[in-house]
Amino acid sequence: QKGGSERYMFELSDLLSKNGHEVVHFSMHDDANAFSSQAEFFADKVDVNRFSLKDIVKFFYNYDAVGKLARLIEKEKPDIAHLNNVYHQLSPAIINVLKKHGIPVVLTLHDYKAICPNYKLYSGGRECRRCLGGKYYNCLAQKCLKDSYAKSFMAMLEAYLQKYVFKSYEKVDAFISPSYFMRDACVAFGIPKKKIKVIHNFIDTEKFTPAKSDSEPENYLLFYGRLSSEKGIGTLIEAMAHVKDKSLKLKIVGNGPDYQSLKEKSQELGLSSRIELPGPKYGEELRRIIGKAKAVVLPSVWPENMPLSMLESLSAGKAVLVSRAGGMPEIIKDRENGLTFEAGNAADLAEKIDILQDLNLKKISENARRTAENLSREKYYVSIMKIYTNIKQKNNK
Repeated sequence: QKGGSERYMFELSDLLSKNGHEVVHFSMHDDANAFSSQAEFFADKVDVNRFSLKDIVKFFYNYDAVGKLARLIEKEKPDIAHLNNVYHQLSPAIINVLKKHGIPVVLTLHDYKAICPNYKLYSGGRECRRCLGGKYYNCLAQKCLKDSYAKSFMAMLEAYLQKYVFKSYEKVDAFISPSYFMRDACVAFGIPKKKIKVIHNFIDTEKFTPAKSDSEPENYLLFYGRLSSEKGIGTLIEAMAHVKDKSLKLKIVGNGPDYQSLKEKSQELGLSSRIELPGPKYGEELRRIIGKAKAVVLPSVWPENMPLSMLESLSAGKAVLVSRAGGMPEIIKDRENGLTFEAGNAADLAEKIDILQDLNLKKISENARRTAENLSREKYYVSIMKIYTNIKQKNNK
């Protein structure tokens, strides 16, 4: 199953193909890959946990990806390269190959890796900008990457090499930022504002649709996604202990490193009968769970960019409760299509859940759906084509 950035890439590929464009993929080999007619050109997967000399070198400059991409370019002769998460596996070194062949480069900023060694702009339980001004040694000092000196050293060294030696990001023609928060953070770290175009992520409003008008939601809240500390799920569990409606339940759908600890936390707070952790769900089953929920909660404590789960929930006509972190408050407006609360504050979240019970959920559902329709595939296509056309014209001068 694919995470948000992978789903974005496949959805964008489908959108471009349906509008008459030929889409060619370049990636690394992985057992979970979908079929691709370009797979013979894919780079070998880098084992970032093994630390063999070969993989360490590829971590910084993936010569295998560079060579195979050059061959693919010679065969396909693309007009535009649209990059997504190229870090660590393909490595930003591929940007240099693309520019060498005169190909305009667009990079979508799914996370903060271009400016932050640990991807998240979050460390020690709070938003972190210690690396401003190229002070990447803070990544090592704080053990920002998985609380490991070795991995943090690698991330620090990679950041220094990319900024001062390879300078790959300087060669990107246009960055697509899914939120103004992301754009402003990148500008603060030195990426030129004129290169960053803000386009909120799009959603397939035909795939995620509201439940039938005569269908009443069940009395449960929903979180779905990766179960990891930065997602703030512990805050949501704590809030459930304080809500007034003791019949209200919570479904936590997904998997991740915090699965067991979240289950134990529910038990410790005496909430086992009200909190369900059914594991990951996909496709139609997940859409059914979303459709029956009273509301969806995204309690992230890190500055979340523009999560697809938020957009999917809006498209399904659900009120969405989000922490005031990252780009989420750009979409969720209090009492219109959801509610916002202070990140990491269980008492504030519990209060907002109580407020939710008194709101006109039918009206909020209509507003939520309207929000999603303004983030449609069709509108995104128009915006993305303007960027492609603009950088193509500039490169042809």
